[in-house]
Amino acid sequence: MVRIRLRRIGRKKAPVYRIVVADSQSPRDGKFIEIIGQYAPRQSEGGLSVDEDRANYWMNVGAQPSDTVRSLLRRAGVLKRRHEARTGRTVVSKAPVVEEQPDLSNVIPISEDTAAEA
Repeated sequence: MVRIRLRRIGRKKAPVYRIVVADSQSPRDGKFIEIIGQYAPRQSEGGLSVDEDRANYWMNVGAQPSDTVRSLLRRAGVLKRRHEARTGRTVVSKAPVVEEQPDLSNVIPISEDTAAEA
């Protein structure tokens, strides 16, 4: 079975993980098929990067993410967008929708007298 899981790299006491696609029989830091992201748990921001297209591809062909990788994919928003794409829903943006007002600078106002004649 093919799994999407973490592979540890980095120095002692400073872990950095690569999100890799690997056979479930291979060891944690052993042979892998493809690198699809990176996770640095000690960074406050920007510690997670995932190639969403490749993650979706591997999940479509049957790769199962580990529990930790599943939570990281959820945090990155990959699983939510995948679910919404599969159910046919559109992604709702959190930004308020601003409707543009029509340009009224060229419009001549109609007085009540001319409106009654027409």
